[in-house]
Amino acid sequence: MDIILVPGFWLDASSWSDVTPPLVAAGHRAVPLTLPGLEARDAPRAGIGLRDHINAVVAAVDGIDQPVVLVGHSGGGAIIHGAVDARPDRIARAIYVDSGPLGEGGVINDELPADGDDVPLPPWEGFEDADLTDLDDGLRAMFRARAVPEPKGVAYDAQHLHDERRYGVPATVIACEFPSAVLKEWIDAGHPYVAELARIRDVEYVDLPTGHWPQFTRPADLGAAILAAVDRQ
Repeated sequence: MDIILVPGFWLDASSWSDVTPPLVAAGHRAVPLTLPGLEARDAPRAGIGLRDHINAVVAAVDGIDQPVVLVGHSGGGAIIHGAVDARPDRIARAIYVDSGPLGEGGVINDELPADGDDVPLPPWEGFEDADLTDLDDGLRAMFRARAVPEPKGVAYDAQHLHDERRYGVPATVIACEFPSAVLKEWIDAGHPYVAELARIRDVEYVDLPTGHWPQFTRPADLGAAILAAVDRQ
């Protein structure tokens, strides 16, 4: 199986490097992506929006001649959902890592402070304590040293979806910051945050308790969780 891995904000393909070994060892092909504007700190980011990132994932899907699995971390969950909407017949499973599908008209996060065309990684004080669970000083230093500003348009643009066949694509939610029981409670309560997730017909939940960046804090366990989801195909 070809597994396309989409990083969250401020990260490139290399952020998956400690997650992919069990996938490759099991005979799958890992395809981690670096999305437009994330190639380097001095890469141009003007005019790059959410649709450009979705289109980059769709291009990767189109370059493979069989169904693929999409994995999206954090803001990457919104991006892979846009790709599921664009190619519902090509996606075997969508795996949301501490993230979920973003519905029509939603934005990933337009409250992140921008500097021109850039959204830099905020100070740690700007995150909730739950985000930072297990992200020790060494990991924080590593993350900040490699962080690339996110294109403002990706964070601020509205999601636009067109094909309700997306609800038939199986999904896995790997819950880290919030346990899956909380997500299910929100669904039962009709919370708008999970409205799009609630419409997907086949969803499994996997708990991986840690902070918002399990690819750094629990990479081997994240790789095993992704592998288990892929192997259910």
